[in-house]
Amino acid sequence: MAAPTTSTDASLDARAIATIRGIAMDAPHAAKSGHQGTAMALAPLAHVLYSRVMNYDPSAPDWYDRDRFVLSPGHASILQYALLHLAGFGLTLDDLRDFRQWKSATPGHPEVGHTAGVEITTGPLGQGFATSVGMAMAEARLRAHLGTDVVDHYTWTICSDGDLAEGISHEAASLAGHLGLGRLICIYDDNKISIDGPTDIWLTDDPVGRFEAYGWHVVDLGDVGEDLDALEAALLAAKDVTDKPSMLVLRTHIGTPSPTLTDDHAAHGYAFQDEEIAEAKRVMGLDPDTTFQVDDDLLAWYRDIAARGAARREAWQAANPTPPAMLTGEATGDWQGALPTYEAGDNIATRKASNACLDAIAPHFPSLIAGGADLTGNTGVKLADGEPMATGSFGGNQVFYGVREHGMAAVMNGMALHGGALPVGGTFLVFSDYCRPSIRLAALSGLNVIYSFTHDSVGVGEDGPTHQPIEHVAALRAIPDLDVFRPADGTETAGAWAAALSHDGPTALVLSRQNLPVLDATDAAKVADGGYVLVDADNAAITLLGAGSEVQLCIEAARRLGEQGHAARVVSMPSFERFAGLDAGARAEVLGTAPRIAIEAGVSQGWYRYADDVVAIDRFGASAPGSTVMHELGMNVNNLVDRATALLDAKG
Repeated sequence: MAAPTTSTDASLDARAIATIRGIAMDAPHAAKSGHQGTAMALAPLAHVLYSRVMNYDPSAPDWYDRDRFVLSPGHASILQYALLHLAGFGLTLDDLRDFRQWKSATPGHPEVGHTAGVEITTGPLGQGFATSVGMAMAEARLRAHLGTDVVDHYTWTICSDGDLAEGISHEAASLAGHLGLGRLICIYDDNKISIDGPTDIWLTDDPVGRFEAYGWHVVDLGDVGEDLDALEAALLAAKDVTDKPSMLVLRTHIGTPSPTLTDDHAAHGYAFQDEEIAEAKRVMGLDPDTTFQVDDDLLAWYRDIAARGAARREAWQAANPTPPAMLTGEATGDWQGALPTYEAGDNIATRKASNACLDAIAPHFPSLIAGGADLTGNTGVKLADGEPMATGSFGGNQVFYGVREHGMAAVMNGMALHGGALPVGGTFLVFSDYCRPSIRLAALSGLNVIYSFTHDSVGVGEDGPTHQPIEHVAALRAIPDLDVFRPADGTETAGAWAAALSHDGPTALVLSRQNLPVLDATDAAKVADGGYVLVDADNAAITLLGAGSEVQLCIEAARRLGEQGHAARVVSMPSFERFAGLDAGARAEVLGTAPRIAIEAGVSQGWYRYADDVVAIDRFGASAPGSTVMHELGMNVNNLVDRATALLDAKG
């Protein structure tokens, strides 16, 4: 077991903890909003992590080999902000006074990229815990390839009763235990309090037994939340466990050391106001009439402790003046030129075309990690030359997530947040519902993750309405800052991959189960625009818009309308988000001035911004052969021609 570091002046430790607790009360009180009690209870643990255990450098918050810290109960954000101020990450007292205000550096829940020293956007319970598993997986893979001279750090996570109650935590914990992620150390804040009251009204879990069953190293620390040396010893001992993730169960008392609100469920929220704050400050030896009290000597002491990380960072940089591409996530070689091309008349499902793209670019992205939620081959994310990431063997680039869609999506976020990882994950489109909370956080955080969502329409067939996505593409398109591509054929699929790999945020590829013909005029380069003219016509009387498998219907319908004397333009719309990003003039040039009708094998929602009429499926599907279901629900040329003709008649 690693020996604890030599403690500094005990009075300074006590004052630091009192200072953190004072800020934890003052900032929410100033905002008249926020969560105070959890931050107060966890102040000693957080102090030990930041002053004695974690490896970081406030002057270089993004240093590659820093320890990662995840505060999964993000409602306790003021705890982290107080530590970031004391350690010198750039947060000022004015930032703390501005807690939860418009454009402040201290939002209600931590946001990565917004506040230096914050590694992850947390708030939805369970997400931080699950995401930390992805961070640990990325670290383990990099260490397996690059060695501990380059990668030698830990992932520290604080989680709560609420985190472990959410289903996503079960999925992620099971995967972490299976893999044996030894540098993932989680501290469970077992305060036995929830918003509704004591947790025993809804929770009788045995966290020790549960995590032992997952294959974790579990230590029940008991009621040592105020014992700094015991906390330090436990944290350092967990670092010595190399073959399992660690769960340290810590009994704390929410609202400590309030004379009136300790262990009261009211302390979960905004309960400490003038009188309660003054009482608690008197107990801690703080001036009850002073808000945001941070003594100069204490601040100097804390900044000196944190500054020690600079020497470690400088030594690392001297030894690694040019970090390898695997660590930085950069591409090597001509990956664009490696993407496959297709000839008109070829017949290939876009999920298979996507798999060919993935195999082609994998050698150029050493950071790429692909995997599926028990549908790895079905969803086009099984690498031809992939090496599995397995228990105790972390170097592989192929992850078998098992039936854990929700956990997979969060783990992918963790990989991307850690850096040195380009995660690609696959499942059926209908199960994107399970992934949605994590996708939303990926978009909010601007993470470069790629989702392969296949079996994209009622063309799934006999599996029936439970497996036939109807509203799912529209639901994905509704997420801000998520690029969604539904390519029409193999050529557009290659274009979608090129766009995804050049994008700073998340991308959802929506792909067909069934074979689709490669069309004459599809253009991989134009896919990045989101919409482009596929078939033009002089003096077009009508424009047909389509995405995915329905673009071929537009082409045949345009031919038939032309035979009837109605010249038709066809526009392929692989990505609403990319198309919306074009300037108004460019969009108008593509759409033209003629009446417009759209077709897609899903709900009509979203299409009316561009079309006068929409041929869609605003109902659930049915169990039958895929071609039959498509035809019966109106996804056929005859129906499109009839509706287009009716639109022309209505427009005169």
